[in-house]
Amino acid sequence: MPLILTSGPAAEPVSLSEAKAHCRIDTDAEDTLISSLILAARLHIEQKLDLALVSQNWSLYLDAWPDGAHVELPLAPLINVQSIRTYNAADEATIVDPENYSIDTASRRPRVAFNSGISRPIPGRPVNGIEIAFTAGYGAAADDVPMPIRQALKMLVAHWYEAREPVVIEQHAESVPSTVASLIAPYRSARL
Repeated sequence: MPLILTSGPAAEPVSLSEAKAHCRIDTDAEDTLISSLILAARLHIEQKLDLALVSQNWSLYLDAWPDGAHVELPLAPLINVQSIRTYNAADEATIVDPENYSIDTASRRPRVAFNSGISRPIPGRPVNGIEIAFTAGYGAAADDVPMPIRQALKMLVAHWYEAREPVVIEQHAESVPSTVASLIAPYRSARL
């Protein structure tokens, strides 16, 4: 079940100037480092929360339709489903008519469900025969991201800026301060 980023966010949820102000940095000497820390902090929080913060486009590939009435998408919040395609044995795509399925953007795990009486098209390609292209995120602008998450990002950037010691992969490392974890906790989905 590959999930592939097809178009990343146009902007980060925290700007370089916001991060520098939070870290109390007045020079431009470490702008490259701060920018890389913003990117790393966003990716870290998105991965931990199964969220897309600023609007981004993804494609989810499936070998076959899952059992049950719907397909759960791995990222929230869902903005829209751009298309659902099935591929035949010759790798030719057929677009599924959007009238044949419904989209649930309100659930914590967004879902796509085929309408009753509509059968799901069977892919002819045995591997990645189904593609669901979708857009996820809180919106296109940084201000669309909830303030607690933006604050957590700034705090994580500041923490990583200050704590630059190397980390040994095999050992347990405290990579996120408890205040950051507390700020993002309400956005975490329960995992079984």
